Amino acid sequence: MSKPPVTDPRRRIPRTDALLALPAVSAARARLGDTAIRDIIRQAQDAARRGETPPDDVERIVVESVSASYASSIRPVLNATGVVVHTNLGRAPLSPAALDAVGAASGYVDVELDLESGTRSKRGAATRSALLRACPAAEDALMVNNGAAALVLATTALAAGRAVVISRGEMIEIGAGFRLTELIASTGARLHEVGTTNRTHARDYADALTDDDVGAILKVHPSNFRVEGFTSETSLSELRGLGRAHGVPVVADIGSGLLQPDPLLPDEPDATTTLESGADLVIASGDKLLGGPQAGLLLGDAALVQRLAKHPLARAVRADKLALAAMEATVGGPRPPVWEYLHADPDRLRVRTESLGTAVGFPIVAHDGRVGGGGAPGVPLSGWAVRLPVATAARLRVGDPVVLPRVHDDACLVDLRCVPEADDVRVLAAIRQALGAS
Repeated sequence: MSKPPVTDPRRRIPRTDALLALPAVSAARARLGDTAIRDIIRQAQDAARRGETPPDDVERIVVESVSASYASSIRPVLNATGVVVHTNLGRAPLSPAALDAVGAASGYVDVELDLESGTRSKRGAATRSALLRACPAAEDALMVNNGAAALVLATTALAAGRAVVISRGEMIEIGAGFRLTELIASTGARLHEVGTTNRTHARDYADALTDDDVGAILKVHPSNFRVEGFTSETSLSELRGLGRAHGVPVVADIGSGLLQPDPLLPDEPDATTTLESGADLVIASGDKLLGGPQAGLLLGDAALVQRLAKHPLARAVRADKLALAAMEATVGGPRPPVWEYLHADPDRLRVRTESLGTAVGFPIVAHDGRVGGGGAPGVPLSGWAVRLPVATAARLRVGDPVVLPRVHDDACLVDLRCVPEADDVRVLAAIRQALGAS
């Protein structure tokens, strides 16, 4: 008696055209693109050919994969660390107003067109006006693509081939190993260091200004560290007097981007106070305490700002239309999430945290959040966190939704400070999923 023929199970693997025709897959093609869809299909088919998955599961796997895929590899994250300006998470989350502005600016827009006359207009004029309304102490404003670019532009335009006078105590290193001194040196400027790490006096700057080839006096806020004890620094009013006596502009890099003082952060400089105190030009970041998109802001004396705006480098570091739109909406609209998270009510945080802890059956502990982003070092933000087993952290980072907790003292700490209250239910679901996987 003859044996029945053996059918290769791989013959049951669905064809590509059949998978492309599935309603869920067809709908996802407009969102993900044909190449990404075909890659997902190919991966599922190849896994079945290798015997890693049953051929009958290919269709289900493809549908689930396209449904869970994004056009970008960047994943949304719920920030449960308690760090408000988290550099690894993209720093400041945009406000609803900024998000609306970005959506409106995503197509053809009048970024360099006067619609009334039909002629070319100045790029970023509306954003400039919004910044000047938010910081009246500034005569003019220019926005570039990030804070480091603002410093490089200012140094290049004012001091290329000349000296930049800076205190040794302000020669800081920022994230990823970039050093302010190296940025300045890259522009062709010559660093003239004065004073010492802990003490720099007006006479130190005065001695340096005997050099006729000084392009700028640079004062930098050491935003990511503190020096305490036997210290001394020269005030902006003293530097202004020296600068004007020698015809040298005073440039202040305040870092974090406050436009006005914040009583919660009394030691954090703001653009308004810095300009009123004597700076001719202020450099600040847009995506830190200001709560906007990644940007570098140059605020201050109109002649200086225009000098920078007309420099050829300004073209290379200019802000794109999306950032311009987001910044205008940030400074002209409601308070951004960063402000809300910084000033979160500790009592309300405790109620939310207790509710979450009760729901998952784990205790809550007092937990100090942080400003982050190199701002206000050592300043605690009083709050609370759910204390979970440390192994939970890894599962939360790869779950859906992605939740990033803080790992500290052999525990996984979930801090709701930077989580919108409407997302508490999503954090709860993620924790239950992570605990269930243990």
